[in-house]
Amino acid sequence: MTQTRCMIVEDQALIGMSLEAFLEDAGFEVAGVFMSNAQALQWLEGDLPDIAVLDVMIKDGTSVAVAQVLKRLGVPFIVYSGLPSRTECPVELQDVPWLEKPVSRETLVGVLDGLTDPKEGQLDALQSF
Repeated sequence: MTQTRCMIVEDQALIGMSLEAFLEDAGFEVAGVFMSNAQALQWLEGDLPDIAVLDVMIKDGTSVAVAQVLKRLGVPFIVYSGLPSRTECPVELQDVPWLEKPVSRETLVGVLDGLTDPKEGQLDALQSF
């Protein structure tokens, strides 16, 4: 069985390292923690993750440009942000799972598993009620 390859876009080093370690422990392959749009976009020119975790506000702006590329490439992603979800957010971030920091590890893994296997994600959501 191959590991799900996850890209992380997060500009807070400690949060990025924590996410990376946790996701690796949960069985994901972390393709990298990218601390800027420029780094993430450059990597996406020659590589492709299975899923991605995006912080909205990063040091060189918002991650909307990364979200645009991921959507164009058909890569599912979640927003993992300190900002609450808003109905007037950019179209690239609409209809995307939005987790407001902090969330439990179980919630994070459940949502990411739902991106790769929607049926499993629905079962996890039903079991949490």
